[in-house]
Amino acid sequence: MILSPNPVSGSRQLRDHTADHRMIVLAGAASVIGLAAAGGAWLLLKLIALATNLFWFGRLSTANADPAAAHVGIAVVVIPIFGSGIVGLMARFGSDKIRGHGIPEAIEAILYGESRLSLKVAILKPLSSAISIGSGGPFGAEGPIIMTGGAIGSLFAQCFSMSAAERKTLLVAGAAAGMTGIFGTPLAAILLAVEVLLFEWKPRSLVPVVIAVLVSIGARPFLLGAGPLFPFAAAPVAAVWQAASLSLALGILLGVEAAVLSSLLYRVEDLFHRLPVHWMWWPAIGGVVVGIGGLIDSHVLGAGYANIQALLDGALTMRVVLALLVVKAIVWLVALGSGTSGGVLAPLLILGGALGALAGHLLPGPAGFWALIGMAGILSGAMRAPLTGAIFVVELTGHFNALPCTIAAAAGAYAASVLIMPRSILTEKIARRGRHILQEYSVDPLEFLQAENVMTANPVTLAGDMPIRAAVEYFTDSADHRSYPVVDDEGRLLALVSRSDALRWQVSGELPETPLAEALSDASQPFAYPATPIGEVADLMVDSGIGRIPIVDPRTQRVVGILSRHDLLKVRSVGRRAERDRKRGSAPDTSV
Repeated sequence: MILSPNPVSGSRQLRDHTADHRMIVLAGAASVIGLAAAGGAWLLLKLIALATNLFWFGRLSTANADPAAAHVGIAVVVIPIFGSGIVGLMARFGSDKIRGHGIPEAIEAILYGESRLSLKVAILKPLSSAISIGSGGPFGAEGPIIMTGGAIGSLFAQCFSMSAAERKTLLVAGAAAGMTGIFGTPLAAILLAVEVLLFEWKPRSLVPVVIAVLVSIGARPFLLGAGPLFPFAAAPVAAVWQAASLSLALGILLGVEAAVLSSLLYRVEDLFHRLPVHWMWWPAIGGVVVGIGGLIDSHVLGAGYANIQALLDGALTMRVVLALLVVKAIVWLVALGSGTSGGVLAPLLILGGALGALAGHLLPGPAGFWALIGMAGILSGAMRAPLTGAIFVVELTGHFNALPCTIAAAAGAYAASVLIMPRSILTEKIARRGRHILQEYSVDPLEFLQAENVMTANPVTLAGDMPIRAAVEYFTDSADHRSYPVVDDEGRLLALVSRSDALRWQVSGELPETPLAEALSDASQPFAYPATPIGEVADLMVDSGIGRIPIVDPRTQRVVGILSRHDLLKVRSVGRRAERDRKRGSAPDTSV
């Protein structure tokens, strides 16, 4: 019998994290990806400006332009239809991965596609988004740049021999760096990676993401300028406790708004699915609604960054604010539901800011401050990313003194959102494809419990000098388990004998008096120690195909327990008990 080298006898169980030298390799790769993603952000904004100038002003220019400043008459209806039709054709004959706002597609690639994105997506996504937004589509650039930056990271990783987990790290690093390049919000980009994209909290993933973001924010002043994207002069309410309390209440209202918007979006999408035409034409149909909305109020067209600034400045009339809240919501929901290409952050900022600005007419302090609170709350409620929402708006505006209030609004919206709707605006689309995503993180009990916590102590063993004949009789008449440890006179592990061994010997009828130790001498026997994390024991079961692993004392090699698949399944009861059992304080029960 050969005892397998113990795969878990090293120092891993004594470490808090699983980081190794590969983290440094990924950090180096992330620095390259961060620079490329910053360049991608610059290119995307230039493409949007170019498309806007071509569609609305008939000029070849990459200077910033606003469709609301164009005077094109009835063509305001035709231009969005034409641009959306082009996007539909690109999706049909290019890649359908460019449809939608990008973040659900990135999540799906991470969780189900081994973090592989194609060069075609990296090229077509920013191009289609530029055409969609430039022709009046009511979207922002953040979703497309997250998809584009993610594609840059994924493509870079695919050029080298990397695991799916490492590709995920570089995909998310590119996405976060791209978002930083667009908005100049490094901390919010890191938090978005953690709350929405990574689905883990490990040094292996966090450090490269931070490196990519830092490179991107370092390059941004040379590409797009420095400073907050939306600076404004409004100051928060003097009494922090009063402002935070009101922000919390407003956040709850914003969480309701987020739930309503998400529900309406997917109702609209369902309506498009019922149309008797190919999905290629849906964006053009949505473009009709966008054009009509532009006729009602041209402020609803395009990314609307000027509207965000005006809301923060308190420069919009009540009529325009109401138009943004109602008409912008309609055209955005219809356009996004049609499957065209565009982002969600900028529209959500406008819709949340509009509701906050309206509430600001009833609350103390300037309306611009409450618009800021509204933006934080709507992002948290819609995306289920409260830390991202709270930090994103203060980085966008430079008003870090408003952080207590944005946190309060984000918490209120988050609480209302998770209680009202089962999934976020980002995960609902994935769930409709039959893939459920749980966005709650907790420590896996398989990683923090050890074998001694769940093993069956002092198990029944068979003596190494037991003849095969006696072992066959034991399995026939008395055995309660499928396998048993075989030990020597001192109780030290020799092998594991199973019911299948006994059946084989019974059928062959050979060597009935041969001792078990001799019959199993060529077998390779895996084992573990009492301090071994049970997650590693589970890995050992998978690798060896053995469902019961002996647990031996590391000093004497005596068998002190056995751990079965059933014992591993019982571990789930630890978490269930912690969530379910409610009682007054008492001595802790550490048993499984």
